[in-house]
Amino acid sequence: MNTIIYSVEPPKDFEQLLALYEALDWNLLNLTLKDLERMCINSWYALYAYEKQRLVGMGRIISDGVITGVICGVCVLPDYQSQGIGKTLMQQMVEHCEANQVIPQLLCSEGLESYYAQLGFERFTIGMKKNINR
Repeated sequence: MNTIIYSVEPPKDFEQLLALYEALDWNLLNLTLKDLERMCINSWYALYAYEKQRLVGMGRIISDGVITGVICGVCVLPDYQSQGIGKTLMQQMVEHCEANQVIPQLLCSEGLESYYAQLGFERFTIGMKKNINR
């Protein structure tokens, strides 16, 4: 069993986050190391999961710190999935929202609703987006 440490400390090397995104095929926007660093630093709350010094998962919250916190970017390296890391990341992010009286919300892909429902989330709206050129 792996010993996973959860921390608000970002990785010393954002190459690890880039590798995580690429392992999940999440870097369709071709984000740079600087983009990923800025993304994390500008988040209201970011939580990282490490095994020793290796980044194996993360999640973050975008918020004004008053009303709503949007949980996003929750990800775990494929070799570490189904070990409870994502669940722990989610629980700790929800606890952070609750401690600050911020309502946690999230968007998810179809098919993941049951995963988030097990964590106490319920469907409440239809999400919309507008694609932009980057």
